[in-house]
Amino acid sequence: MLARLGHWIAHHRRAVIGVWVALTLFGAFSAQQVSKRWFQSFSIPGYSAYEATQRTLKAFGNGQQAPLVAVFRSSGDVTKVTALQHAVDAAAAVNPGSRTSSYWSTGSRAYVSKDGHTAFAEIYPPGRPSFSSSVHIEEVRAALKAATPDGVTSNLTGRDALEAASSGGNGPSVLTEAMIGGAGALVILFFVFGTLPAVLMPIGVAIAAILNTFTLVWVLTYLTDVSIIVQFLIALVGLGVAIDYALLMIFRFRDELREGADVETALVETMTHAGRSVIVSGSTVAVGLLSMIVLPLPFIRSIGIGGMLIPAVSVVAALTLLPALLATLGTRINSIRLLPKRLVDRGHPEDGPWGRWAALVMRRPWPVALAGLAIVGLLVYSGFQMNPSEAQAKDLPGTGDAIAGRTALAQAGISPGVMKPFVVLVEHGASPEPIAAKLRTVSGVAGAVAPKDWRSGSNSLVEAFPAIDGSASGIQSIVTRVHGALDGTQGTLGGIAAVDRDFVHAVYGNFPYVLGFVVLLTFLLLARAFRSLVLSLKAAILNLVSLGAAFGIIVFIFQQGHGSEAIWNVHATQSIIPWIPLMIFAFLFGLSMDYEVFMLTRMREAYDETGDTPAAVALGLARTGKLVTSAAAILMFAFFVLSSSPGLDIKQFGIGLAAGIIFDATVIRALLVPALMRLMGEWNWWLPDFAARALFVRRREPAGEPVLETD
Repeated sequence: MLARLGHWIAHHRRAVIGVWVALTLFGAFSAQQVSKRWFQSFSIPGYSAYEATQRTLKAFGNGQQAPLVAVFRSSGDVTKVTALQHAVDAAAAVNPGSRTSSYWSTGSRAYVSKDGHTAFAEIYPPGRPSFSSSVHIEEVRAALKAATPDGVTSNLTGRDALEAASSGGNGPSVLTEAMIGGAGALVILFFVFGTLPAVLMPIGVAIAAILNTFTLVWVLTYLTDVSIIVQFLIALVGLGVAIDYALLMIFRFRDELREGADVETALVETMTHAGRSVIVSGSTVAVGLLSMIVLPLPFIRSIGIGGMLIPAVSVVAALTLLPALLATLGTRINSIRLLPKRLVDRGHPEDGPWGRWAALVMRRPWPVALAGLAIVGLLVYSGFQMNPSEAQAKDLPGTGDAIAGRTALAQAGISPGVMKPFVVLVEHGASPEPIAAKLRTVSGVAGAVAPKDWRSGSNSLVEAFPAIDGSASGIQSIVTRVHGALDGTQGTLGGIAAVDRDFVHAVYGNFPYVLGFVVLLTFLLLARAFRSLVLSLKAAILNLVSLGAAFGIIVFIFQQGHGSEAIWNVHATQSIIPWIPLMIFAFLFGLSMDYEVFMLTRMREAYDETGDTPAAVALGLARTGKLVTSAAAILMFAFFVLSSSPGLDIKQFGIGLAAGIIFDATVIRALLVPALMRLMGEWNWWLPDFAARALFVRRREPAGEPVLETD
């Protein structure tokens, strides 16, 4: 089928290019339209704390946003400065509908330090949090300071204020990030191909794939909510994946031309072999993204569905637009040299550096395998130390007023739990005071208050402060004890700390199903594609190992703080933001499988021709080594660009993917894959008859020993 498609495109190349130009121009229009339709919130339906917070929001108009924390310090007894309630009210007025609590509104010493010199107030902004919403932190801070009487120092801190202080600015836009990633890709392609047409073609295919993906996502937004995160993925993942596939096709096309084939024959051979690899690779990336629909989180499901369109469009572009461009250029793809002739690769890859490396691996597979396993083992061990949690307040970097407020609370001996207080919703007219009294007896609760003005119809609220940070590892046991204390009452635990725990449970409680879904589908897909149970099992296992190593890298850098402060001004956070491992898994599993597919396709093809495993492995590595490392370098740069974004979460995400991609292409694909295949010998190609029948693989009898072929 791919061969027939290649012939058809060769004879209708101008029409194909014309259609793609028209669709891409419309894609530019779609990208502008879809920017108005992104889904910018998240939900965890069915989870207790989230549902309680939603009912609180409905009854009171606030409660889903993290509170801003006003901190007051005085040389005397701060509780005697009654005018500070006016300062709290002035700060709350910036966001009309805010709910507040303090010593001056409740009379509770839970808001005051033991020495009486420091007090805090909670200000809960109204509405739902989203990627574009604002609680006007600077305006609230200005109003607070303006209304603070002489003799008292005030600061505004809290989770959102600390995150704003740690971000250090707005960072580049999606367009800017895509342009920076594209510029980096151009530099790498310059050294990979050395000729102008070969350098520009992958960029052109990537632009077409990205803009046409925006068209499909725009349509998708009318069918379901699509998270705003998808725009970053389209820009950066689309750039990397489309260039990956273009590299594979161009490498093969130039190989065929070098072997003496005419343009149409070279195109058909490229479509037959490289085109098949593109389809398998795109399928594995799509499977990784589609796995997110298993999770009970609508915004993550939307990322999976929307993100799945990225490899789909990239595959279509690589199999239609790119062949049309190749057919149009023909041998001119090697014209307009940008590098000196001696630096342009025109010889057989097996005679170059990758050929020499492949020969070394075939001669010394044990040392190479052991070296790779040692490196992987250290990083996977580090990955097992991962603590998926929001960073604690004390670990957020930055300077300024929010940091000063955090320091003032700590020096006064006030619990960091006030940054993420528990909020208990008391319903059906029940009295909140007995519930507050009961919570004060719970181990790990520093204080609990039932503010008298926190009433709305038959609903009321109780505020409780955990004795530790709401993101600390011990918060789960406190949450459990609070749930136990609320049994038999009309109170339901809510608040940011409890909702964060719900999120972790929703993601990681269902993660085994995600993992099983991806591994099983990938195993079946690769088993049929490569006609081997051993190769597909090895690929799945090594991808999981590569994923564990990527987790180890972000744990080493961000959680343990090795290099993060020097490079990104982020000291050790002692945790990894909960959604980061999930997203790294979804993207890295499929993207790194690209390289496995590229290599195994060539190795399988060589083995079918020769029946010699060492020769097939060596040839496959020699012919794909440069392709794999070049593609990985482009993807690495595209993801590294993300680390320039201000948020700690985006830094962890970008560095995790960038480091994971380059590690996979070097240690996994260049060391472990060829060394292990050399050691396994003929077992690499094992496919028993029952498996062949189950996978709908039929036999054929080529010259040499029998092999299996997929339909």
